[in-house]
Amino acid sequence: MRIAITGATGNVGTALVAALAAEPGSHELVGIARRPPPSGFPLARFVAADVAHDDLADAFAGADAVVHLAWEIQPSRDRARLWRTNVLGSKRVLEAATAAGATRIVAASSLAAYGPGPKDRLVDESWPRSGIATSTYSLHKATLERQLDLHEQRNPEQRVIRLRPALIFQRASASEQRRLFAGPFVPSPLLRPGRLPLLPDIAGLRFQAVHSADVAQAYRLALLASDARGAYNVAAEPVLDMSSIARARRARTIPVPRTLARSAFAAAYGLRLHPAEPSWLDLALETPLISPARIAGELGWAARHSALAAIAEVLDGMADGAGGATPPLEAPRGMGGRLDEIRGGVGRSTPGFGD
Repeated sequence: MRIAITGATGNVGTALVAALAAEPGSHELVGIARRPPPSGFPLARFVAADVAHDDLADAFAGADAVVHLAWEIQPSRDRARLWRTNVLGSKRVLEAATAAGATRIVAASSLAAYGPGPKDRLVDESWPRSGIATSTYSLHKATLERQLDLHEQRNPEQRVIRLRPALIFQRASASEQRRLFAGPFVPSPLLRPGRLPLLPDIAGLRFQAVHSADVAQAYRLALLASDARGAYNVAAEPVLDMSSIARARRARTIPVPRTLARSAFAAAYGLRLHPAEPSWLDLALETPLISPARIAGELGWAARHSALAAIAEVLDGMADGAGGATPPLEAPRGMGGRLDEIRGGVGRSTPGFGD
């Protein structure tokens, strides 16, 4: 099978390429990203392209399946650019994949596509996909879902599959996720177990996580199943809160009111001390907890890593300055990398990094 993968060098893309390359039999993997991966990365072919504006016909030529993972989170303050990549770029991918004759498309949606929901039970894939009103990321994922709905209606002969994973972590993504969500001022050594005595405990903050390798297996199963179609939630157990994370990191919690936490987040973002929009906190507080029962029952998926193990990997990786081999995942070289982030403007794309 010839499989074209946009965002092939990112957090999920690298894990998916590794999973498919290890598959018995031969898949011809074509990777699409803005910057080339290192030699030895297991692709049959790499195409340097930006989904927002480059011609994708050559990249998708002859593809039996297209996996669409390309997405931008930064620069968070340039919403027009994020719209071009995430929304218009996704539209271009769907059109190009169809023009190339791909029989299946697997797209990276997210639990963030869901509207506000419960934190005391798990919801299935029928939960409303309205997004969280304050979150750019969430609204773009909800828009992607509507694009996929329309594409399915217009192309009934094509199987369209969408995965809605929880927060996705692995050690190799530690430096990238530190840049995207924590910024250059976080003292990484304090993230080691036992180093940070107190963690904020925000009322109602319950969320889910899953390891990148387990998400890659979900994509592999969805790609190779003969009848997979529609949406699949992907999340590992247990549901996380700050108390469970604190116990695992040998720390204690201190209660912090929601309003105070949101105000502090917004102030740090406004002062360019923090790269992520404060709406990421809204996302964690308002999105529902999701059930992976459908993908487990229909495709046989099961998480091999617990949610606690996944978050421990990325926190330990941040403490160690770990990264991956591809440009989006590479670790900065000493303090110079963090200074580049500051000079470039916290919350903007850092030269040499990003998807």
